[in-house]
Amino acid sequence: MAHMDTSLIQATALRTLAGTISFPDVVGTLQQAGVEYYHVDYVALRQTFYADAGHAVVALPIPWADLPAVAADFDAAGLQAAIRDSQQHGQSYRDFTRRAMAAGVHGYYAHLRGKRVLYLGRQGDLHIEWFPGAAPTARL
Repeated sequence: MAHMDTSLIQATALRTLAGTISFPDVVGTLQQAGVEYYHVDYVALRQTFYADAGHAVVALPIPWADLPAVAADFDAAGLQAAIRDSQQHGQSYRDFTRRAMAAGVHGYYAHLRGKRVLYLGRQGDLHIEWFPGAAPTARL
């Protein structure tokens, strides 16, 4: 499917920013909309959604003006604590964003089919977080 449902993607992005949708619901809704993966860029304050086939792309702004600068050093423990607070304690996406940026995350890729998120630091650091219930599969 090269077609993406732009209105559904925009509505999901707005609900994410407003903190009114859970991550599992985001994943399911974006897959239904034809998204294979998306990129959140904390430096450019942009979210970009990519189709599951073809070259279709939807880019939307992150409209928050009060975010911190992305820290120069990557703090994997701080990032993991922020992820756990979101998963287990319902932390808002805005608070997660602030904490991720303070932990040195300049952006991340959420791979819906691959069931993982790749968090990227300014010095090339990488943290892979599997979706809850997903795990790496052995590859030969």
